[in-house]
Amino acid sequence: MALTACAGAPPAPTLGPDGRPLPRLYRIGPGDTGRIQFRMLDAINALRQASGAPAVVLDAQLNAAAATHARDMSVQNRPWHFGSDGSSPITRIQRAGYNGRLVGEAISETYETELETLGAWMEAPNTRTVILDPTAREMGFSWFQESNGKIWWNLILATREDTGFTPVNAPS
Repeated sequence: MALTACAGAPPAPTLGPDGRPLPRLYRIGPGDTGRIQFRMLDAINALRQASGAPAVVLDAQLNAAAATHARDMSVQNRPWHFGSDGSSPITRIQRAGYNGRLVGEAISETYETELETLGAWMEAPNTRTVILDPTAREMGFSWFQESNGKIWWNLILATREDTGFTPVNAPS
């Protein structure tokens, strides 16, 4: 009992106006890359399996394209699908050396973790459709965290396989 009394009470959490604890700053360290990418891959594959879509694998070229765009969104200070040089997601994956077809991209500007961000993406019909697209076979996932803690997330899904998909605007 003497040791417990000496230790003191744990600090009380800081509460917001709603009486709930305020979120803690999510800091990503330099050694966290693999852990975060594989946690996201596992979560996405669990969602894809539940929807009947095949699993995806991480692709280094798509990871590089995602990292480049995450940093560029921070520089532009806006989450959007075009680079500061006017590049599209298709252009960026080609520049990274990926020779497949873009399925889609999900982006976010937040202070939330990767799994909280995935949850938000799954609530939005357009990003949910990209994540669960059965034609996707590879995934790139990366981020850029600013010194204030803001994180710019970028998820790219693509495929090198001929899935029989013909884009709407493709010549016949």
